[in-house]
Amino acid sequence: MSEHMNRNKRLLHIYSCRGVGIKTIDKLYECDPSLRSIFQMTKTELMHDCKLHEKLAITLYEDLRKPIDELLQYDYEACNYITRFDDTYPVLLREIYDPPWVLFYKGNLSLLREKRTLAVVGTRHPTREARPIMKALLLPLIRKGWCIVSGLAYGVDAIAHQLALEANGSTIAVLGSGLESIYPKEHRNLSLEIAERHLLVSEFLPNQHAQKWQFPLRNRILSGLTCGTLVIEAKERSGSLITADQALEQGREVFAVPGSILNNNSKGTNYLIQQGAKLVICSDDIENELYLTNEERVFNNREDLKIQ
Repeated sequence: MSEHMNRNKRLLHIYSCRGVGIKTIDKLYECDPSLRSIFQMTKTELMHDCKLHEKLAITLYEDLRKPIDELLQYDYEACNYITRFDDTYPVLLREIYDPPWVLFYKGNLSLLREKRTLAVVGTRHPTREARPIMKALLLPLIRKGWCIVSGLAYGVDAIAHQLALEANGSTIAVLGSGLESIYPKEHRNLSLEIAERHLLVSEFLPNQHAQKWQFPLRNRILSGLTCGTLVIEAKERSGSLITADQALEQGREVFAVPGSILNNNSKGTNYLIQQGAKLVICSDDIENELYLTNEERVFNNREDLKIQ
């Protein structure tokens, strides 16, 4: 096994330990970029050298001495994953403030290299107008090779994935749960179809069940994987608005479909437009904006962002 593969395995082992998140791994990586010495450290060294609080240092010390399969609660050898150490890690995602250290996946990993990517988000309870609106906006893009990225949720997410599948396009589903714990359960067949010909990704351990706090984390990956986010229908307080805010923080484009002031599902999108999101009435409104974005900034493969 190469040193690169060994470091990936060490990272996955650490990633699987209780209480470990992005900030913890940041500290461990700063202490030792190879992550090798972490496994030999005492509890006191983990506290002082890596600046971990006592409870986490004790837990980490104990978990690093357990088999990785026990921590993952999954067969390590059957686990498909990439890390920030890999060249295959998506360039756009590497640019955001807090990129995940590990991404688990099922399906066609080459989709992460697609340059023309669009996140599509919206309400879980769309109106009857949502599907025809989405067809009018998305099908021309899908037929031109745009990859549709969404979150496998009810409503707008599911429609976005289905349109890509029906039009023989490409789609990526970013999960708020582990790949072996599909949420919602009703979308298991949809997830299987996406995994077979497209791509499922998640930063959560394979058997991790969906929890409310995980979805904002999922949303930053949705926006981070793409050069623009399209919001179809959203209420005033909506996870879709969180995704839009994260896209703006990441320096990505935000698009919104306007709607009636009498429709609750339009209040969020109309608000985004008031705040400067691009109003969308046809697919060209999206494509022309993102073409300029691609040319000017996004797809310069920035060497300075790569972890050595």
